[in-house]
Amino acid sequence: MSFTLPIGSKAPHFRLPATDGKTRSLDDFAADDILVVFFTCNHCPYVIGSDEVTRRSALRFAPQGVRFVGINSNSPTTYPEDDVPHMVERMRQHKFPWVYLHDATQDVARDYGALRTPHFFVFDDARHLVYCGRGVDSPRDATRITVNDLDRALEELTSGRPVSVPVTNPIGCNVKWDGKPPKWMPPEACDLV
Repeated sequence: MSFTLPIGSKAPHFRLPATDGKTRSLDDFAADDILVVFFTCNHCPYVIGSDEVTRRSALRFAPQGVRFVGINSNSPTTYPEDDVPHMVERMRQHKFPWVYLHDATQDVARDYGALRTPHFFVFDDARHLVYCGRGVDSPRDATRITVNDLDRALEELTSGRPVSVPVTNPIGCNVKWDGKPPKWMPPEACDLV
């Protein structure tokens, strides 16, 4: 069985604390037509390099019923700057247009099969996975982006068309698993394509 959630899968449930002090679950987003769940963090240069691209996507597609939810599953034992106080500060400073959730147990990262930061999972109105992978082809240096896979998937989905490229390999730092070396990945984790 694949480590990462296969296309067509139902969105795994989550109930996680957010940087705004509330707890959010998958059910809280039931009214949104499309849900983008993405695994992110505070320190990764690929996240930092593409934050503004992700912001533009979230703002562009929000009027069409698309909701973005960021989840930080990184162990603060590995990277102390990925802890909750730094998450709160990051949201205060940048005012990103998404909720930012903390996956302290890393169970949600395992349920989704998150490989890297950032790693995007797009679900349709029935909460079936229709896109999984990278946001763009150069997340670390936005000036070198030539392909925006996430926007293409959302353009197709919001236009009622099937997603033409449903799976890409995420590009970024690996998820930082608690108690493991910084570059460790689960042995069953592999490239998606």
